[in-house]
Amino acid sequence: MNWVGLNTLIKREVGRFFAVYRQTVLPGLITTALYIAIFGFTLEQRISEIQGVPYTMFILPGLIMMNTLTNATSNTASSMLQMKLLQQLPDLLTAPLSGLEIALAYIIGGAVRGMVNGILVLLLGVFLIGMPVNNLFGTLMFIFLVSWAFSSMGLLLGQLAESWDQLAMMQNFFLTPLSFLGGIFYSIKMLPDWAQTLSYINPIYYMINGIRYTVLGVSDSEVEISILMAIVLTIGFTLASILLMQSGKKIKN
Repeated sequence: MNWVGLNTLIKREVGRFFAVYRQTVLPGLITTALYIAIFGFTLEQRISEIQGVPYTMFILPGLIMMNTLTNATSNTASSMLQMKLLQQLPDLLTAPLSGLEIALAYIIGGAVRGMVNGILVLLLGVFLIGMPVNNLFGTLMFIFLVSWAFSSMGLLLGQLAESWDQLAMMQNFFLTPLSFLGGIFYSIKMLPDWAQTLSYINPIYYMINGIRYTVLGVSDSEVEISILMAIVLTIGFTLASILLMQSGKKIKN
């Protein structure tokens, strides 16, 4: 393992999004505040509570998860695709770094961005509406697992995409619908039976309910299933992105 090269690439990826924090950190906080104001404070007049939890507080864990996975995915996907389109990948591939080391550096960079955004939204909820955190360790664990899993998925998308249009299509027609249909703004028990069944095959549904349980103590599914799904996604996407990086497909060709 080339620890010097790995550490250098990690610092570059982390420094890249911190240098433009106005584009990578602040928008998530502003968007969450708008969701709280528009969906929370407004709809709470119609939906006072869900499962005994005030509506505004109920949607916060879902917003934390949405910000976490969106930022983690976009960081690695955009960084990899930009390197491809600017023809900078050959320079990186000629460096004394293996495919494993390159993939890990990108994944860690995206996971850091996902965690930073997730934790900031968590703090926003705590200070803005007094949201309790029943299990801080469990909450941070879910944020980490989801950050790592979707950072790996973003690297996979960045390697497979050949243009910004393709990347946007993958995100807009896959990631965004699954996020909104995962139960951010509602409990699936409010849906008809057929819609509940469809929700069970949505992996993001388990991520949202896992962190909702660690924060608020309520969930539509067993927390053990959510933990298992988070671990499976993390391992699966990590292995897939590393193997594709090592193969060189869509990168060297």
